[in-house]
Amino acid sequence: MGIRIESVGAMAAFAQAAELRSFKLAGQQFGVSSSAIGKTIARLEDQLGVRLFHRSTRAIALTQEGEIFLERCRTVLAEIEAAEAELASTTALPRGRLRVGVPVAGDLLTPILGAFMQRYPEIELDLDYNDRFVDVIDDGFDAVIRSGDVSDSRLMQAKLGDFTNRLVAAPGYLDRMGEPRTPADLARHGLLHHRFYDTGKLGDWGPGIPDGTVLPVALASTSFVSLIDLAANGCGIASLPYFAIAERLRDGSLREVLPDAEKKVRTFRLLWPRSKFPLPKVSVFVKFMTESLRHALREDGI
Repeated sequence: MGIRIESVGAMAAFAQAAELRSFKLAGQQFGVSSSAIGKTIARLEDQLGVRLFHRSTRAIALTQEGEIFLERCRTVLAEIEAAEAELASTTALPRGRLRVGVPVAGDLLTPILGAFMQRYPEIELDLDYNDRFVDVIDDGFDAVIRSGDVSDSRLMQAKLGDFTNRLVAAPGYLDRMGEPRTPADLARHGLLHHRFYDTGKLGDWGPGIPDGTVLPVALASTSFVSLIDLAANGCGIASLPYFAIAERLRDGSLREVLPDAEKKVRTFRLLWPRSKFPLPKVSVFVKFMTESLRHALREDGI
């Protein structure tokens, strides 16, 4: 027997329980009890003739059939949401929950996201701050902001702007340890490195560092925020995005090191799932962020 129109609610309950791995948490999202969610999914299983979850007293887990059905449910529910949005009045305000993955980027995004909230008060922003790689679709994001190149045919993307990293240190540190005059001088300094959360690799210090130069590691951190604070506190030299330390450079708490060295240009991109009918909340977010970040990422000097 096929899925009837009245089963869409059951599919939504199933998808929520599968995402949260909990009938209780899914019930809280729908304002019903965990037993109500359990009964709804049990009826869905009877209708489909398959078992969707392995159940125990402590946890639930998807069966192989449940994994397959979840992918279909995501597609169906997304299409239904898109159809509703397409049929809505063109004068209606964009609304609904918007789940966005954003990098930990200092003070770059905070004022822009605040301005977006004021412009679109009917949109509920759900922000996931992290610097790890995420699967936009499988992890359930409406949009993700990331640096670097991305090739995924399932995604749309827009370039938000370019940025560079600068080598910086506190004036007190440079007075105490001496200021590097060439990249080779970095070997005699305490260097504060960024480590990528997913790969464990250290960040690239740019084309201004000749091949074969061994850069010592005084400290490595997955957090740019901690690297900024450590550098400002005189703990060493760090390679940091200009937008994250521009204010520190202006107020003098950080000073650029090797300012004439060649810098690698990096790119911020906005990614979102490809759809024939993009949701209004996604469309306005893409337009707003594209316009705002291109302006905010301009490097006009200190």
